[in-house]
Amino acid sequence: MEVDYLIVGQGLAGSLLGWLLLNEKCRILIVDTGRSNASRVAAGLINPVTGMRLVKTDRVETLLPDAIDLYQRLEGIFRQPFYRQLPMLRLLHSSDESQQVQRRCRDSAYSAYLGPIIPREQIDSRLTAPFGAVLQKQTGYLSTVPLLDCLKKYFIADGSYLQCRFDYQQLHIDNQLIRWRQYRAKNIVFCEGYRCRDNPWFSWLPMQPVKGEILTLETEETLPETMINSGNWLIPLDAHQFRTGATFDRTRLDELPTGAGRQQLLEALAAFCPFVQKPRIIAQQAGVRPCTRDKKPFLGSHPQYPHLYIFNGFGAKGSLQIPYYARRFRDFLLSARLLPASASIQRCHAAHFPG
Repeated sequence: MEVDYLIVGQGLAGSLLGWLLLNEKCRILIVDTGRSNASRVAAGLINPVTGMRLVKTDRVETLLPDAIDLYQRLEGIFRQPFYRQLPMLRLLHSSDESQQVQRRCRDSAYSAYLGPIIPREQIDSRLTAPFGAVLQKQTGYLSTVPLLDCLKKYFIADGSYLQCRFDYQQLHIDNQLIRWRQYRAKNIVFCEGYRCRDNPWFSWLPMQPVKGEILTLETEETLPETMINSGNWLIPLDAHQFRTGATFDRTRLDELPTGAGRQQLLEALAAFCPFVQKPRIIAQQAGVRPCTRDKKPFLGSHPQYPHLYIFNGFGAKGSLQIPYYARRFRDFLLSARLLPASASIQRCHAAHFPG
C-alpha cells in the first residue's frame, strides 16, 4: 500500500492540495479524524481589504483570481455552487475611520476594492453608521462545509481517504521512504491547522492560534442584500437567515462554544444591526484559527527530513489564500519550483537550526 503523498488533515488546505495532486496523477492518502475543524466552522469570508486601517491583503491581485478560478472549477465538477460573490458594506463609526477610508479611496491601488464613501442619509436607516459607510468590492464567501463534503466523498471513492487519528509515534522515517501503519509513502505533508503545535517535527514554528466563535441566526426582519462589516460581520444566507462573528480568544484554545462568546456576538450584532430583534439561534460553532506570529503561511520541508512537509498557517484568510498557495506548493513538490519567500518556513530556520 504505497502512495506518493500522505496528507494529514482534511481541512481546506489538505483538501485543495490533495485535489491538485490527484489531478497530476499522484497517489495520495488523506488521513483525517472526521471531526469538525477550523475550515468547517469558518465563515469562508473573502475580503481583499481588512482591519481597522483597511489594509490590502498582500498579493491579493493574484490570490483573488486564483481562488475564484479554482472554486468555479470545483463548482463545475460537482455541479453545485460553493462561492457567492456579494458586496460588503463597511460601516464607519468615527471621524478617524472616515478619514482613513478617504485616504484609501484616493489611492489608485485600492480603487478595485473600495467604492466612494456613502453618506449616512443614503444608507439603510436600520443600520448604525453615524459617519457613513464604504462599499467594499470583490468580496464574497465560500460555503466551506459543502465543498469539503464533496471533496471528502471524492477522496473516499478514489480510495484516497482514511478516517482515523494520526499517531505520530507510528511514523517511521527512513532515508527514502516513510512508513505509517501498513502504508508506505515517499512524502508526508502536514495540514493539521493549529494542531501543528503538537507536531514533533514542526512544533518549533511560531504558531499563534486564535479561537473564534460564530453564530447562525434567523430573524423575522428582511436582511440587507449585502454583507455588513462593523468590526464584527453579518453574512446573509437568505432573506432571513444569516451568520455573524467572530470572537478572538488567544487563551482558551478549544473547540467548545461558550455562553460568553454567544453574549459577545449578540451584543455586537445589536450595536450595528439594532433592527434584528430577538433572533433565533440556529447554531453556535467554535474553531481555532491556525494563525502565525508574522501573519504569513508556513510552507516548506523540514530542514533535517526533506520528505516531511508542512502546508499550514493561513489563519482567518484561508479561503482567499489557500488556492494560490496550494498551486505554488504543488509546483514546489512536483517540479522543485521556489516557494514565495514570505511564506517559506526557511524564514524561521535560523532561530531553531543555526548553521
